[in-house]
Amino acid sequence: MTTRPLGAGEKDVDSLAAERVVRHLEDLIENGHLKPGDRLPAERELAQVVGVSRPTLRAGLRSLAALGVIESRHGAGTFITAGPPRLSTGPLSLMAALHGFTRDEMFEARLVLEVGAAGLAAEKASGENLATMAEEVAGMFASLDDPQPFLLHDVRFHRAVAVASGNPVLAALVEMVSALVYERRRLTVERARDLKQSAEMHRRIYNAIRARAPERARAEMTDHLAQARRAQASEDDGRTEPTPPDATAAAPPPSRGGRRRTKP
Repeated sequence: MTTRPLGAGEKDVDSLAAERVVRHLEDLIENGHLKPGDRLPAERELAQVVGVSRPTLRAGLRSLAALGVIESRHGAGTFITAGPPRLSTGPLSLMAALHGFTRDEMFEARLVLEVGAAGLAAEKASGENLATMAEEVAGMFASLDDPQPFLLHDVRFHRAVAVASGNPVLAALVEMVSALVYERRRLTVERARDLKQSAEMHRRIYNAIRARAPERARAEMTDHLAQARRAQASEDDGRTEPTPPDATAAAPPPSRGGRRRTKP
């Protein structure tokens, strides 16, 4: 038995049916019938309610997953995303490829977003937010000799600061930009020679946020991003950047999981 390719009209019908799935779930969310963390009905039941086939249902669900509205959990089902919203990085990555975002443009965007987020985090961070940041800084100090894991902790720290700002719009934007930053820097981070200095600067940001000092948090984030901009330029050029004489090693901040606790 052979299958024939779908004609343009049939593809349009499938697209409209998948859009009906998206609209149905959007209506449930907007009317308060689905909330963050809620589990969606089983595929068979949901397909019957919307009046579409299961393949069409899955196409609609994929669109919502790309927008960060839903998430699949292996063996548990599909859920409305809990926590801060996450935006798909696809559109931004495509724009970067089309328009050739420069390193300086990316850092300018980060300054606009992350300096303000750090100040808000100093005002609003919860104990859980602080514990998450502390864990990531501890992870940075634990991976000074392993650049790729260090970079993951670095990116997660910046996302944690954005979440701690209490502003879901900022958190979503930083999540999206940081994904693009990660994809670029993972190609060069093996040439980094400033990881100890970077870990220390992250610790200073953390300490400022924990001390509820917004101005200091903004200043520390500004200094860190300026240093990161220079370091990225050095990595891109295949050079190493000398460590300033006042950069000192430091122990990781307080964290969960039984790691050593030290005074800031």
